[in-house]
Amino acid sequence: MTDNVHTIGETARPERLDHILFTRCPVPTASGIAHSLGWLGEEFARDGLRVEALQDKPRAQRLHHNEHDIPGLFREGGNIPALAAKAKGAPTRVVGLTWIDEWQAILVRRETGPIAPAQLKGLRIALPAWRDTRGGSIARGMSLAGIKGALGIAGLVLEDVTFVDVALAPLSEDSGVNLAHMWSGIDALAAGKVDAVYVKGASAVDAAKRADVVVGIDLDSYPSRLTRVNNGTPRPITVNQDLLDNHFDLVVLFLEQTLRAADWAAHNLPALREILQKETHAGAAGVEAAYRNNFHRSLHPDLSDERIALLKRQASFLWLHGFLEHSVDIDGWIDRRPLEAALERRAAQTRAA
Repeated sequence: MTDNVHTIGETARPERLDHILFTRCPVPTASGIAHSLGWLGEEFARDGLRVEALQDKPRAQRLHHNEHDIPGLFREGGNIPALAAKAKGAPTRVVGLTWIDEWQAILVRRETGPIAPAQLKGLRIALPAWRDTRGGSIARGMSLAGIKGALGIAGLVLEDVTFVDVALAPLSEDSGVNLAHMWSGIDALAAGKVDAVYVKGASAVDAAKRADVVVGIDLDSYPSRLTRVNNGTPRPITVNQDLLDNHFDLVVLFLEQTLRAADWAAHNLPALREILQKETHAGAAGVEAAYRNNFHRSLHPDLSDERIALLKRQASFLWLHGFLEHSVDIDGWIDRRPLEAALERRAAQTRAA
């Protein structure tokens, strides 16, 4: 480890670290882009720190993505595991929120064709089974929230449809395989066991094509974000309280690189799509179909009142439906200081340039 130590303001690290560990979901994330571009590695190498991605570890270690029980972990991921971990007492803090529309849709069989939200009434809807933990039951939580959003467009409620539990595929050592089989409801839909299924993301685009099922309701086409509040909307960036207390400067530097990557993405869509094929375990067509509407210009984390209010809405929904052991105080969970410092550093660099 070198003695070249970053210091921001009056904060310095009281002890040495030898590596940085981060994790992100298989979706467009500023941290994933910064890692793919080599910027995270370059930044922390100045302090003699290597950067390791949790996704590159064996599956047993990747489970920490959901539990968030490693003190030095940076996590940019879905809010269901993050909220579930916090509800169990994990000493985490939210240091940023992103919102990325990523092809949220209700699929139906081809002969059914596109439908209006009101036509969901009375249909059989696929609901993925529970995993071993609340926070690990991501597909179930996403499906329930997605169907709620679609029904809400027509003034309907969850009780207006019939949910059919569908089994989940066994977890594999291969993350790409797990992602490809996350939406087991697609198989039930193609087999005629259900009438509709909620999906999201590039891997779901590919899975729908393989099963020859089509979009019944495109949730992204509706203007209100309330119809799309779900696991990744908004998506929190979280760290352990210990990391903030003892290595605040590293949190700022991590966020600074995410902001830099988001700036780059806004002007480099073709190159970004190439990165996302690897990040999302999907093909070029799946990436292009899933990520639309100038998504590449909105990867920046913030802590706006709107995003915080949407996270509160999601937390209340998850608590009501049994995905959290306890309710979560969202305002108390947020620490604005690192992002404010990172934004100041980016602004200073822009002025200097």
